[in-house]
Amino acid sequence: MTSADHDHGEHDHSELSETELRVRALESILTEKGYVDPAALDLLIETYETRVGPRNGARVVARAWTDPAYRARLLKDATPAIAELGYAGRQGEHIVAVANTAALHNMVVCTLCSCYPWPVLGLPPVWYKSAPYRSKAVKDPRGVLRDFGFELPAATEIRVWDSTAEIRYLVLPLRPGGTEGWSEQRVAGLVTRDSMIGTGLPKAPHEVA
Repeated sequence: MTSADHDHGEHDHSELSETELRVRALESILTEKGYVDPAALDLLIETYETRVGPRNGARVVARAWTDPAYRARLLKDATPAIAELGYAGRQGEHIVAVANTAALHNMVVCTLCSCYPWPVLGLPPVWYKSAPYRSKAVKDPRGVLRDFGFELPAATEIRVWDSTAEIRYLVLPLRPGGTEGWSEQRVAGLVTRDSMIGTGLPKAPHEVA
């Protein structure tokens, strides 16, 4: 190993969070003991980071923001529209897209367990599966939104959708102003996971490079 290689390695290592370091250590132990096939593990990580995850949903939203015909197909029957972009599979057999407007804000919960559209949002966050969220989202959705750091105008209706094993929901958030003329790829960078659940908003244009 050259000095430059060594320095580069130290730099990469220093940027890892404590959790990431623990995960890497656990991966190493399990691999050494023969419990985990490194190739299979890499494929699994790659799948959920690049193929199954919020970036998939962001692409769906961005396409709907920039292509009116696609938006219409998505809102009419989301499952085949999402499949057009190559996203389908387990936990995504029947997805319904609900669009936010200036007068209506949609929020998704699963009151019984943690039903979630994996093909477009990846694995559900811990808070989505928690009892406090599952109960409060129905009883006090405005309070939940305040907990997540934002508040909607009093006149805005909040509609809560309860995901089930048969139907899962994807929120189509409002496109941020000031993004006229932006490419699909560029607006996709504004879409957050929480905005597709309804517990957050897309990033503002000034928040991205």
